[in-house]
Amino acid sequence: MKFFVIGDVTVDHLYHLDHLPTPGEEVVPARATMKPGGAGGTISVTLARLGHAVTLAARVGHDPFAEYALSSVRESGVSQTAIQQDADHLTSTITVMQTPDGQRAMISDGAANRQLDPAKLKKKDIEGADAVIVSAYSLTEGPQRDYTLKAIETAQKAKKPVPVFIDLGTGAVNKVGTDLIENVIGADYLTLNQHELLALTDTTSISAALAQLGDAGARRVVVKVGRMGSIVWTPTETELVDAIKPEGKVVDSTGAGDTFTAAFAHAVLTGQSLAQAARTANAAGALAATRVGAQARPITPADLEAALAR
Repeated sequence: MKFFVIGDVTVDHLYHLDHLPTPGEEVVPARATMKPGGAGGTISVTLARLGHAVTLAARVGHDPFAEYALSSVRESGVSQTAIQQDADHLTSTITVMQTPDGQRAMISDGAANRQLDPAKLKKKDIEGADAVIVSAYSLTEGPQRDYTLKAIETAQKAKKPVPVFIDLGTGAVNKVGTDLIENVIGADYLTLNQHELLALTDTTSISAALAQLGDAGARRVVVKVGRMGSIVWTPTETELVDAIKPEGKVVDSTGAGDTFTAAFAHAVLTGQSLAQAARTANAAGALAATRVGAQARPITPADLEAALAR
């Protein structure tokens, strides 16, 4: 299968802390690491490791971080023909502070990614794909937003329409709020976590939020609900898909949601039902969390088969 992915590539600075610092407090991390990340990079790398042909659209700066941000992308064989370089903006970085009980705070800089030039979008890249996957961070602002909207329109108006998967992100929803619905509701598949769902719809319950999305025209929605697994919703059915417990200890949830989305798209396009695809995605997200770093745990079809068998 061929995937065209639009999303950020970043350098992630990960700090594992006993507690999140209060204003003015200096804390010493139990562990500190630097890893390549970003939703676009992680989704692309996961799909490539699952055996697909992937093209990633992102933008990096002319700086030392650019090479590192793209290191896993390059190693996994993702096509870089849609990667742009920016002479004026730095490669994006994210600082993630995480505690053992799951609390997390982030400092994120869109930087070069937000300058993705829509004039460089190639129509043939979209029309030649079997699916387009969009990280909603790409819909927040700047030229990157225009690039992404143009790509979605191209996919939907192609002679043979190309399915569009859109994955939300907490930062994207927090920045744009309920106005983001207008840009994501037309997706063939919408994936997001519980917090993002409630914030996107300004509701207080999952059922009310899904009902609102249904009224707005949503087709298929998958809600990531952490240790409970995921919820698959269509206008005619709602199903809770149980979580998969992986071999190994959960050590870092960074990128687990992006890995979930990639595995879900992989499963859908290889013929699995929505519920089956969600279960496969649950397994992938859980496996990703057993290594430090969004792209650190390579996941193959054999890995997913073994996890699902358990």
